[in-house]
Amino acid sequence: MTGVVVSVDRNAVFRVEVEGGLEVTAKAAGRMRRGRKIRILKGDTVEVDVSTYDPSKGRIVWRHR
Repeated sequence: MTGVVVSVDRNAVFRVEVEGGLEVTAKAAGRMRRGRKIRILKGDTVEVDVSTYDPSKGRIVWRHR
């Protein structure tokens, strides 16, 4: 799902508003944490993999410019 980062919380946790108005708590995926040059800021458009078990949690897999 595509969404916009609404806020940046502690411990690299982000609140992302995805399509449909749902707000998801997301962390950066492992491959994004490895590349330390990738910064996720408030207002960025990102792609989120939402958990099938808990739709309020997910992980950020891609950051758009």
